[in-house]
Amino acid sequence: MKQQSITSLPVSPEAERRSRMIKYSVAMGIRVICIVLMLFVHGWWLLLCAIGAIALPYFAVIVANVHSSPNGAPVLRPGGLEIYRGDPSAHERTPDAQ
Repeated sequence: MKQQSITSLPVSPEAERRSRMIKYSVAMGIRVICIVLMLFVHGWWLLLCAIGAIALPYFAVIVANVHSSPNGAPVLRPGGLEIYRGDPSAHERTPDAQ
């Protein structure tokens, strides 16, 4: 079997989750800024802030749920388990032992 390289392993679940949480938090922070700006701006800026406040949650969830894929080779997983039971003739009954 080919030796697995550490550089071809996928990102750990904790690191991937942290990355997705950061992306989501940044998008929600921008949304809060848009909501606050809606109180102070007028005209086209108000429309732009309203669109941002309404559309950002949708796109934040989509971006947060995208899983990153490694650029390396796929992870090699071991094959099935093989059970070894020793010498099979040691477990056979002889006709005179009955």
